[in-house]
Amino acid sequence: MPSLIESLNVIWRPALEIFFIWALIYYLIRFLQGTRALQVLMGLIILAVVFNIAKMLKLNIINWVLTKLFAVGVVAFLIIFQPELRRALARIGQNTLAGGFLKKGGTVDELIQACEHFSRQKIGALIAIEREVGLKNYIESGMVLDAKITTELLIALFSPNTPTHDGAVIVQGDRVASCGSLFPLSQNTDLARSLGTRHRAALGLSEETDAVCVVVSEETGNISVAVYGKLTRALDAEGLRRLMATLFKPAETKTSIKDFLEKNWRIFRGGGEKFPA
Repeated sequence: MPSLIESLNVIWRPALEIFFIWALIYYLIRFLQGTRALQVLMGLIILAVVFNIAKMLKLNIINWVLTKLFAVGVVAFLIIFQPELRRALARIGQNTLAGGFLKKGGTVDELIQACEHFSRQKIGALIAIEREVGLKNYIESGMVLDAKITTELLIALFSPNTPTHDGAVIVQGDRVASCGSLFPLSQNTDLARSLGTRHRAALGLSEETDAVCVVVSEETGNISVAVYGKLTRALDAEGLRRLMATLFKPAETKTSIKDFLEKNWRIFRGGGEKFPA
């Protein structure tokens, strides 16, 4: 028995380290998949393989060149991967189990009705819904509103020939935080050429934050949703509602202990109703 325990003590540390490194590489590739950073990462891996081969074959000149190259590689890595690193750190720091704030019969219905109108009339629109990662910098790039969200307000903000038509609306909770805001464009080189500026701006914001971006195409009237750098296209009102339901948890109505006791005390005194089962 002591020998078995000693064997386990020797094995569990290397096994844990192997699993950690495997998971790190796997999620790194998944995180960079579809971005130009993945191509750069593959180039760095090839250089590392060449460096080790040159070291084994004692190719001193190649070894010296690659050694000098890797000396400045740390700084180059930070510069090249700056957008991806910022996005990864923001993703790690956020609470991925955050509850939703789109209430049925409230914000979500107002937003969907507005998108239906935009789709029928082929009016371009871009609406970003803030979640855990704050959008203060993007709010300040537009006109600050802080108004309760309504279908009529959204339609007015995206009406053609208005100053706010080409910008984005940012929603915080059940409030329109700003309009005419500017978002960074996605740098993904694999995007379809048919995607316009609104779709690229929606993807760009979703790559850097956890915001949910709803886009209505001005050319086709199609509704799309961008989240975490992925774009879901050609949605109708019901498809948009279902997708929102998966992205946001429904707000639950909570009854305080005081309200519960008061309600049941009235029922007890009246005698005409029964306690709930």
